[in-house]
Amino acid sequence: MAPGYDAAAMPSPADDAMPDPADDVDFRSAMAGVQPRGSSDRIAPPRKLPPPRPRQAEADERAVMAELLEFGMFEPELIESGDTLSYRGPGLQDGVWRKLRRGAYRVRAELDLHGMNRGDAHAAVGEFLAECQSKDVRCVRIIHGKGNRSPNTGPVIKTLLDSWLRRRSDVIAFCSARPHDGGTGAVYVLLRAAPATAGGG
Repeated sequence: MAPGYDAAAMPSPADDAMPDPADDVDFRSAMAGVQPRGSSDRIAPPRKLPPPRPRQAEADERAVMAELLEFGMFEPELIESGDTLSYRGPGLQDGVWRKLRRGAYRVRAELDLHGMNRGDAHAAVGEFLAECQSKDVRCVRIIHGKGNRSPNTGPVIKTLLDSWLRRRSDVIAFCSARPHDGGTGAVYVLLRAAPATAGGG
């Protein structure tokens, strides 16, 4: 054994492996009264709610379905593909129909339905067309909008306008406008001549 080392003072491996009971008592004393921490202190962010829908819009959408069912107008073929409105009355000449679809006729009067509910729009359409026919205005444009605010049932006023125009005896034909005239947000409407004009030549 090298000089200067006392064998009795050197700890044995067994002594290193044995915990000191005094240390365990001191740790328990130090931790007395400490409550365990919960799993997380984070607060979940509030759930994002969908934006509220105007009550009037919902009422209009329900009214659309009721009116279409009442008058037997709920038929898929009435509204053609691609959101385009189109109606060709019986006996309309091919050349007249093609010119209407191309927007070749001069639009002499216009009605904008933006911001109207179904009742106001219905009344406005009736008054507008009656006045136009009385003044022998034959081609008009009605702007109904594209109905982007009605995602569930589609465009309310547009759908109703399609059924209103089909039921009018003074309407010969109508179709969605050309892009520069409003596209699928408007229609060209071709009216019959007023009775006095038709009889007087």
